[in-house]
Amino acid sequence: MAETRPSLAQHVVWRLEALAYDLVTGLARLFPIDAVSDFGAWLFQRLGPLTSTHKVVQTNLRIAFPQADEAEIARLTRESWAEAGRVALEFPILDKIVGDPTRVEVVNAERLRQIADSGESVVFISGHFSSMEVMPAAIVHAGITCQITYRAMNNPHVDESFRRSRFRYGVRLFAPKGTESARELIRALGRGECVALMNDQKFNGGVAAPLFGVTCYTAPGPSSFALRFGIPLQPMSVQRTHKARFKVVVHDPIHLANTGHRNEDIAAGVAQVNAFIEDRIRDRPTEWFWVHKRWPNEVYKRSRK
Repeated sequence: MAETRPSLAQHVVWRLEALAYDLVTGLARLFPIDAVSDFGAWLFQRLGPLTSTHKVVQTNLRIAFPQADEAEIARLTRESWAEAGRVALEFPILDKIVGDPTRVEVVNAERLRQIADSGESVVFISGHFSSMEVMPAAIVHAGITCQITYRAMNNPHVDESFRRSRFRYGVRLFAPKGTESARELIRALGRGECVALMNDQKFNGGVAAPLFGVTCYTAPGPSSFALRFGIPLQPMSVQRTHKARFKVVVHDPIHLANTGHRNEDIAAGVAQVNAFIEDRIRDRPTEWFWVHKRWPNEVYKRSRK
């Protein structure tokens, strides 16, 4: 089937969106780092509740914390929007943030040095915690050769701007998601490199596993890769300490059991990943990406009744 070409109107819209993004980036780079972060928090706390996504955030929080009263849900929602705003406006200046050694602390950095020095292959896993792009920067700056996955933006011009932003803080290797991405990652692991994936988003057709006691579908890729090559999952997370200052945590590796029953072993690995994600969210609930519909659509339909 021939690929559908975007219309002229679509190209115009894409160009305008790209212009707006580049304008925001240019303005953000003119101001002090903490001022940009604070403005993002202020802006999203006011605009977020006006969007349809506000209901998604509240529903997600109620799923995760069913014992929380409405006042607590309102507080978590408000603080989550502030965090989302900080993350959004920090991205264009992330090179300035990671370039300041006083702003990023790496806990258990010796584990990253061990991976780099030994040439060990691992599958890095994490979730959308706070300014999550600080993590790939930490991996690359440790001297680790790593294929880092990302979801390409629908707008190719904005996607190119996102790539340029990542280039500024040292991330060069990309494996766009999709069928070809899986092949790229397998080839990279075969060469002895590392791969890094976010494993906390909805994946239709994935493995069913609980998250906060409610079944959701999770991509099996990280567990599948780890079992195929006999290598560990290497979890990481990032925490906001104050304004645009962060702590990147390199957690203990997860060694998956390989019983020879592949499907069961992958399912067990996915459950372990979900447990890791859940623990991190419980520790710092306002710093996760609550705007995403993580659970099946039926859960959100029921919430509207």
